Amino acid sequence: MSEYDVVVVGAGLAGLRCATRLAEAGLDVVMLEANETVGGRERTDVVDGFRLDLGFHVLNPAYPAVQRWVDVDALALRRFPVAVGVRLDDRLARLEHPLRHPSSLLTTLRSGLVAPADLAALARWAAPTLVSARAATSGADRSLEEAWDRAGVRGPLREAVLEPFLAGVLADDRQQTSDAFVRLLVRSFALGRPGVPAAGIGALPAQLADAARRAGAGIRLSHRVVSTRRRGAHWHVGVEGAGALSARAVVVATGLDPALDVPLPRPRGLQTWWFATEAAPTDDAALRVDGRRRGPIVNTAVMTNTAPTYAPRGQHLVQATCVLPATATATTTEHEVRRQLAEVWDADTRPWRLLRRDDIAAALPAQDPPLTPRRRVRLDDGRYVAGDHRDTASIQGALVSGQRAAEAVLRDLGR
Repeated sequence: MSEYDVVVVGAGLAGLRCATRLAEAGLDVVMLEANETVGGRERTDVVDGFRLDLGFHVLNPAYPAVQRWVDVDALALRRFPVAVGVRLDDRLARLEHPLRHPSSLLTTLRSGLVAPADLAALARWAAPTLVSARAATSGADRSLEEAWDRAGVRGPLREAVLEPFLAGVLADDRQQTSDAFVRLLVRSFALGRPGVPAAGIGALPAQLADAARRAGAGIRLSHRVVSTRRRGAHWHVGVEGAGALSARAVVVATGLDPALDVPLPRPRGLQTWWFATEAAPTDDAALRVDGRRRGPIVNTAVMTNTAPTYAPRGQHLVQATCVLPATATATTTEHEVRRQLAEVWDADTRPWRLLRRDDIAAALPAQDPPLTPRRRVRLDDGRYVAGDHRDTASIQGALVSGQRAAEAVLRDLGR
């Protein structure tokens, strides 16, 4: 039986960061990943020459954990405009980031979507957190819906822009997410300009895996862990179709695993449709939402206007994201999606070819109020746990949770 200091179960972002830190500290570490590649939810597949992420992902370079542990330049990040297109009944409105593009403020006010009073209410809600992140977690937390009601954020700005935009980010179309979490998220959007790696979001965990290997950690793919049992001072780790391993410590970094004997937030789901087209419906790279709210789509984008590397030469890639229906009986049909896309993009979508539909039931852990950004990483049975469900539902949270789990292991092993 192979023996290690630490076995990390799962090679997603949290597991990769955890293993790297442990290996850098001199421990003998191995990661066991059930899939054929690292990354977990952060994965990219090539389908007919198109790069399809597992759902619509963006990387925000403003996250402190990304700045600390990720070489963003090496990812050749293709950044989206700091703007959003809004489809209305009679026109298309385009709103730009007022701090990045102050000259666009007059156009924004003339759009009919933003009344001065609504803009002032939004500023009252967001400004304290933009000044200091600590403002988000000071005081009582509540749902986003209640917080916006109290702040006076209402009208078309809320209903046609903010609600559909954030529904795709939070996997929550009812605004029940923690207000504190959303304000922290808005702060990160204000400070950074999110984008996608030229090779797809899977390039992020691939880079982290390289760092883990350089630090000395082993990575075994297609190794599904079926059991973790305490045997004396060590853990016995059973692997499907392979020999068992022994370790002084086990870190479970496999996401929202119901087998874990620990309270976990419920998952929220997203659905992403990927279409190929020979002609892009626009040359605008901004994310677009349906301000009329006439269909399941909460956001859509022509990916190749931002990252041409996502498609073969002469082709374009369009994504459409929906909040995954809560019940199996509530389904979204391709006909509904194509109809709404045709209206949002003012284009004939019948020639568009459906490449894939991603149904991700556990896209994000729910961030219910009151926000608990630092859940315990040391379990009562002696194992450790890492994942964005331990911190915040984000790339930032996943990386930080992996670091926290590693530090807990090092303390307990006297390192």
